[in-house]
Amino acid sequence: MERKIKRKVFLGFIYIHILHHAKEAPIYGSWMINELEAHGYHMSPGTLYPIFHTMEEEDLLKSEHRTINGKQRKYYTITVSGETFLTETKQKLNELINEV
Repeated sequence: MERKIKRKVFLGFIYIHILHHAKEAPIYGSWMINELEAHGYHMSPGTLYPIFHTMEEEDLLKSEHRTINGKQRKYYTITVSGETFLTETKQKLNELINEV
């Protein structure tokens, strides 16, 4: 039971982390996997890309294809809805941190 709850909480942290970086600059999958790994999250492309797709369907991210060194790469940036969601989530997170 504890592991399921922990997974859900950490998944929320991952969403926030993705939005944070997508607000700073366009991100792509392998870069985000490395970034998350630097923070102790071990994630495969098979886990990350469905998260990206869900976030895009929810209008939190938008994507565009770019050709870099002859390779196609999909970049994600935050949407206006994503920025609003991130701001609201950070406020709620700060309230919780200050309370706990």
